[in-house]
Amino acid sequence: MRSSRFFLLLLFVFVSTFVQAQEDLPTDYLSPQFHKSRREAARASMPENSVMVVFAAPERTFSNDVNYFYHQNPDLYYFTGYKEPHAVLFLFKEPQKAPDGSTFTELFFVQKKDPRSEQWTGRRLGETGVKEKLGIQTVYTGDAFKNFALDFSPFTKIIAEGFPDDLKHGRSDGDLYNLMQQFKQKAAITDAKDPRLDAKSFYQITAKLRETKTPEEMYLLRRAVEISCMAHNEAMKALRPDMSELEIQGLMEYVHKRYGSEEVGYGSIVGAGDNGCILHYMENSKTKIGNDLLLMDVGASYHGYSADVTRTIPARGKFSPEEKTIYQLVYDAQEAAFKTLHDGAKFADASKAANDVIADGLLKLGIIKDKKDVRKYYPHGLGHHIGLDVHDRSEYGPLTKDMVITIEPGIYIPLNSDCDKKWWGIGVRIEDDALITQDGYELLSAFSPRSVADIEKMMAEKTVIDNYKLPALKTQQKKVSF
Repeated sequence: MRSSRFFLLLLFVFVSTFVQAQEDLPTDYLSPQFHKSRREAARASMPENSVMVVFAAPERTFSNDVNYFYHQNPDLYYFTGYKEPHAVLFLFKEPQKAPDGSTFTELFFVQKKDPRSEQWTGRRLGETGVKEKLGIQTVYTGDAFKNFALDFSPFTKIIAEGFPDDLKHGRSDGDLYNLMQQFKQKAAITDAKDPRLDAKSFYQITAKLRETKTPEEMYLLRRAVEISCMAHNEAMKALRPDMSELEIQGLMEYVHKRYGSEEVGYGSIVGAGDNGCILHYMENSKTKIGNDLLLMDVGASYHGYSADVTRTIPARGKFSPEEKTIYQLVYDAQEAAFKTLHDGAKFADASKAANDVIADGLLKLGIIKDKKDVRKYYPHGLGHHIGLDVHDRSEYGPLTKDMVITIEPGIYIPLNSDCDKKWWGIGVRIEDDALITQDGYELLSAFSPRSVADIEKMMAEKTVIDNYKLPALKTQQKKVSF
């Protein structure tokens, strides 16, 4: 009797702790009404007699039996708010009739509750949780899909992004591998080239919706951008020549976490000197920044929405004459691009404006001998949309009100380039996030300084990090010769 009471007491403590932990969560996630409106908007865009199929993202192995931190398929998150793996959503253009005579226009199959699994990998919403918290009523556990009476043969179009071919065989009927296999069987799909499968419409529908941001989305994007700017500002104040690239990365990502950002929006790029000339440099392994320029392309992700901000700063606190010249050229190119932005503008016009400024500038400096050689030192595009993906879905047509894009010109002159060596090792990118408005744009990332004077002014300020000192490690770092 005593042992039973003791067990019940332990169970009570466990459940109480479990419930209490669930209470201290952010309160500013996208609302169920938002996700419902997105499903309705997608349905309105679908062709007659069609069904849209959206699977959860697969889990991926990091090492042996350890997975990467799970990141949901942005499209499924956009339509549902669901953040767990092993799920599939069906949206139907026309109402479908259930065996009991009721009708539905959507079906959602999710992970079932499993206390033993949840003890290891985290809480699950389950069927009831999805109904209560996400507001989706036609929801079932994934293991019910196998025997669910759903005939796909009448549909003219099955709108789906595609199916990964590297999924591990599952252990239960409700895991992603089996959900996909069961769907293919029900829909009689034997070939990825089945004419009913319509990936083009899937991209067009989701891109059209996601490229224009709603007020709810803009709150999250503004938050992500401001957090990113705060991190850049603290890095400016804290930077010293004896710091490492990795240390600056850690400082910035700590600031992200301090403000509630769950992840970075992409791999953090912190490149000193010639490393800054590698566009997607992510090793961040240089142990001393020295007196080099430091290019920091680091953006926070807040509740799934990613910022994308780049600043380039001098480790010594002041730009050298050569660094200042190249930096100002990139700054002027960005300003020229900004002037073209407004509702109805073409991305190509902004790109041309920036390209022309850089080409003219490099020619005058003697770094290139012909304007057509500008791509040698400015090899990438001017920008992209941001949102649930840092390179967000878009049809890349005319810019319209409530789109959010990056403007990110750059100049990169690696060591041993075909120009005067005084320019070698200078890599500059300035990247900002802009909301398109009716008559122009709003610079969302204005929280972080961009001009030479403003950067140098901020770098002279004190940082709260200055007094944060860690004790030395007892193990001495070995020197390895290559």
